Amino acid sequence: EKKGYVYARSHNPTRTALETNIASLEGGNYGLAFPSGMSAISTLIRILDAGDHVICCDDVYSGTFRMFEKILSKQNLEFDFVDLSRPESLKKHIKGNTKIIWVETPSNPLLKITDIDAITKIAKSSNIVTVADNTFATPFSQNPLNLGVDIVVHSTTKYLNGHSDMIGGAVVMNDRELFNKIRFFQNASGAAPGPFDCFLALRGIKTLAVRMERHEKNAMKIALFLENHSKVRKVIYPGLKSHPQHELAKKQMSGFGGMITFFIKGGLESARSFLERVEIFSLAESLGGVESLIEHPAIMTHSSLPAEVRAKLGISDELIRVSVGIENVDDLIEDLEKAL
Repeated sequence: EKKGYVYARSHNPTRTALETNIASLEGGNYGLAFPSGMSAISTLIRILDAGDHVICCDDVYSGTFRMFEKILSKQNLEFDFVDLSRPESLKKHIKGNTKIIWVETPSNPLLKITDIDAITKIAKSSNIVTVADNTFATPFSQNPLNLGVDIVVHSTTKYLNGHSDMIGGAVVMNDRELFNKIRFFQNASGAAPGPFDCFLALRGIKTLAVRMERHEKNAMKIALFLENHSKVRKVIYPGLKSHPQHELAKKQMSGFGGMITFFIKGGLESARSFLERVEIFSLAESLGGVESLIEHPAIMTHSSLPAEVRAKLGISDELIRVSVGIENVDDLIEDLEKAL
């Protein structure tokens, strides 16, 4: 193995600093930075061989679903999408060729909470690698490696960077063999982030703690406001006692994050009208930045899911997803109230 920095696709000092930083935040031994979250996912999945089987949570980021279902399933990999918020349903889906269990908790967009400890115990008994997408929670609120997960994946574009001005991804793990495999695939495929994007992510991480505290504080107040509004059918936020897995969230998370989803009464017409009327919230698909964003999953972030899949998951025309920023919460509530 060559020592030092030879070629920027393979190594770069700023990239190394970011990888070390994120690994430390997650409590992992090894970190790898990527040019996007999807680049991280498509690279780490290369640890599989043709014929291998993956069990993935059913409520998953649409980009992950698209990669698995539309691309990799045509390359002799098998995928089952299962409600992993109910660990008891996992065992019946495990097969002899199952190699990865893929968890996203809280999930996107319905904010389901998966019992990481229960899932990893089942996986380890069958020698299956577990992967957790920790983008929504961030290492500030949740450390999946400490709960038994083998690989943590991030879209650093979101909360880690926090300023909506770069695109990046990361994976973190403790196992050196897994690290060497993924690093080899990364270098061979050219999935390397630019040093300036790495610098921006490092800059953003410096304020991660103070940002996440404000995101969560604002989100809780907004969730309570929405829960008591006559034009809102239902609010989903792990910090609310009404969330079906509130106790589990308290157990495995140190904070509830800044993402809220809610169902507005009146269907698609009401949802469109509402989204056209917000002023402080920006209508956009991303999340995790200091600014508040709002979107309609069925026609935006999750439009690539087949209609029948959206219906099965509960991603209806009434569903609104909110990424709560760090602005004055009274201004945010006033904006939502006027739009409603």
